[in-house]
Amino acid sequence: MSAVFYPAIDVRDGRVVRLQQGDYARETRYADDPFELACRYAAQGATWLHLVDLDAARDGGYAQLDLLARIKAATTLNVQTGGGIRDEAGVEALFAAGVDRVVVGSLAIREPERVKGWLANFGAERITLALDASRTPQGEWLLPSHGWTQASGASLFTLLAEYLEAGARHVLCTDIARDGMLAGPALELYAELLASAPQIQLQASGGIRSVDDIRAAAILGCAGVVLGKALLDGRFTLTEALEELASC
Repeated sequence: MSAVFYPAIDVRDGRVVRLQQGDYARETRYADDPFELACRYAAQGATWLHLVDLDAARDGGYAQLDLLARIKAATTLNVQTGGGIRDEAGVEALFAAGVDRVVVGSLAIREPERVKGWLANFGAERITLALDASRTPQGEWLLPSHGWTQASGASLFTLLAEYLEAGARHVLCTDIARDGMLAGPALELYAELLASAPQIQLQASGGIRSVDDIRAAAILGCAGVVLGKALLDGRFTLTEALEELASC
């Protein structure tokens, strides 16, 4: 059993924050400096970092290139990052700054043909699709966009099937209702996704509250686990999580 940990740093106005269920009005600010926090995660054994520009996710215009370059220069972390990626020039700028994977969310939902072109141009190993979903009362999983602030009407499973045909490999999926709520991961959703698309490298995101939750996601077959609020609130350290799973 193995899964890659992706400690998450969400940046808004230059600060580390967490939102509840993607609501920009329900923000918790943390004292940590984003750069220092990234270095601390690296010292605790992280191999990957998930870096999000929250302002850009809603409004466009990724603005963390300087922070990204500092992190890459000071650590050995692999970094996947996103927020506000709207064109190929933005993707190329991130690769030039040293990013290992670009996370594409809103555009992946709104303009799938363009993003399929990026998969072909840059390679499936360099693109992570952020297909974050909300469940309707009827049980359908739909994909909002623009930092989860705008409805799109797109269906998670329909769009994922399209991307699989285009060769997509890395998929990050958040049950938005669980994000920042420490309510446990959406294991039933992930089981359904892996049953329908066993070839994807699925990253579980949202709701992780304990090492037991991490273990459950890994046993299910998730290739990665994004860790946000639980780490920031000190429920466990990254070192503790790594040691616990290594003993399984």
